[in-house]
This record gives sequence, C-alpha cells and structure tokens, in this order.
Amino acid sequence: MHTAGDRRRPPTIHDVAREAGVSRGTVSRVLNGGRHVSPAAREAVEVAIRQTGYVVNRHARSLITGRSDSVAFLLTEPQERFFEDPNFNVLLRGCTEALAVHDVPLLLMIAGTEPERRRITRYIAAGHVDGVLLVSSHSGDPVATRLREAGVPLVACGKPIGQATKVSYVAAADRDGAREMVQHLLSLGRRRIATVTGPLDTPGGVERLAGYREVLAEAGLAADDRLVATGDYGRASGEAAGERLLAAAPDVDAVFVASDLMAQGVLTALRRAGRRVPDDVAVGGFDDSPAALAAQPPLTTIRQPWDRISTEMVRVLLARIGGEEPAAVILPTELIRRASA
Repeated sequence: MHTAGDRRRPPTIHDVAREAGVSRGTVSRVLNGGRHVSPAAREAVEVAIRQTGYVVNRHARSLITGRSDSVAFLLTEPQERFFEDPNFNVLLRGCTEALAVHDVPLLLMIAGTEPERRRITRYIAAGHVDGVLLVSSHSGDPVATRLREAGVPLVACGKPIGQATKVSYVAAADRDGAREMVQHLLSLGRRRIATVTGPLDTPGGVERLAGYREVLAEAGLAADDRLVATGDYGRASGEAAGERLLAAAPDVDAVFVASDLMAQGVLTALRRAGRRVPDDVAVGGFDDSPAALAAQPPLTTIRQPWDRISTEMVRVLLARIGGEEPAAVILPTELIRRASA
C-alpha cells in the first residue's frame, strides 16, 4: 500500500522493476540500450516506465557509465541549406522519433565552415555526446576521419566516398534509383535525355550520374557531355543548370534531376524558355521530398525511404555505441509517377 509520502517520491528504477515483474538489472539493461534483453521483458519495462512516470537521472547515470546519453545530428552544410532542403528536416524528425523510443535526446549541430567543423569535432571528441549521425559529408570533408580517429561512434547518411569500409553508413540505392528513372524516361519515347547531377564529391552525385550513364549506354545512345550539368542540390543551382542545358542542347526532350529541389529550378528554367512539361520536356526528380508535390506540375521522382533510413541510422549507431563493428545498410528506392513525366 502506498502512502501519500510514497506518491510524492519520484519513482525509482526499483519501482519500474517491481511494476514490470523483472529484476533491477533487466531494467538497467533496457535503459542502456536493451542488449541481452528479451522482447517481452523490454516491452514490460517500457510499459512500466510509462505507468510509473519514471524519468532517468541522466547526470547520475553519466557519472557511473561515462556516457552522456545523448546523440548528435551533425550536418556539414551551410546553415541556410538546412532550412531550404526539406530532406534534412524529414531525416532529423525521423531520427528524433527513433531515438525517443530509447529515451535518448538528439542534439542538432550544423558545421558549414572549416572553423565550425574543427570546433564541433573538438566538442564531440570531448565526450559531450555518445555518437554522431553524420549527414551530407562530402569527400575530402575531414569530419568523418577526425571523429573516427577520436574513437567516436558514428553513422553516415549515404555511402562515404573513400571510407566505406571504415565508417558505418545507411544509404538508399542511388544508382539503382537513377537507372529506374532513366529507363522510365526511355519508355516514354524520349531519346535526348539530359541530367542535372548533384555535387560530384558526394555519393549521391556520383552514383546517380553513373546510373544515368549506364542506362543510356545500354540503350545504345552515345554519351554527350552537353547533356550533363552539375548542381549543388539547391533550387537555384537547378535553375542555372537547366538554362545551361537548354543553351547547349536545345533539342533536349527529358531531364533526370538528382534532387527534387533542383528539379523545381529546372522547371522554372523550362517555363521561362517556353517549354511545356511533360509535352516538350519530361522531368524526373529524386527523393520524393515535399518539394516534389509542391512542384508545378508535380514531379515524377524516385522515393528514398526516409523513415527507414532514419530508423536504420539510429539502430546502427546504438549498436556501434554498444561496441559492435561498423555496418552498412543499403535500402531500395521506388519510382513514383506523377504529372511531370
């Protein structure tokens, strides 16, 4: 029987164990990542935590475990890109929700310049977070190397160029997605198919361009450098790339664009030139982000499974924090047909 004094006392790990019908050690293992705990026991503990209102004393636990019980979401892009590109927000929300299941807070960090990267790397390496979800790392970006050398568990979003065997990562099947889109454009009878690539020091930029070139070669269409323009995944770069393509190859009849946001820019350039979409020029994007639905006309695109990407990034990172070896996860993409192609 509980007294009034008991009810005022904050619930403890012992209260959770009693409510769940398990040992205190089992509760502790669930709170520390759930290793060596059966699904039934984990569920019982999670229900008991909700019923008792137990809140982890993170400061006390960090003194015992040497862990911060928090994770960083590190974006190595200029700050304005975070607000422009909807993919980053979707990924951040998914990672936050996946970590909430484990009662682990997520700290957003943006390092768009080299001084910011050095400062944040020092902060992370000092133990202020237990691991890092690294997003949009270009090849040559030293952050992944510095964190790995400092012994910080990390998981990259996208296959890190040059470090794929050393760093855990979760990626969509970029090359397969690009192949499916170009094959779709060919099936519409288009033969002068251009592309706007992402930055060619990023995995998405490299892999999507490779998929585009492979399919055209298989179709017996000669490579034409006039049909390739490079952007930075932003809307303005897509518009500029679209203008360059129209100037270099006026007979273009389709464009595969390596991001939905850049595709919006390409659509703007086509409208300005008096080209109808999809009648004169079919346009395909990549991501299936909110930008695809906001485009006029709505974009045919390649869907990246952002919910699964974020869930897998969190799962792999928690495993790395728990001492497991680096792992790689490649997730399938899907062609989404709308009005633009």
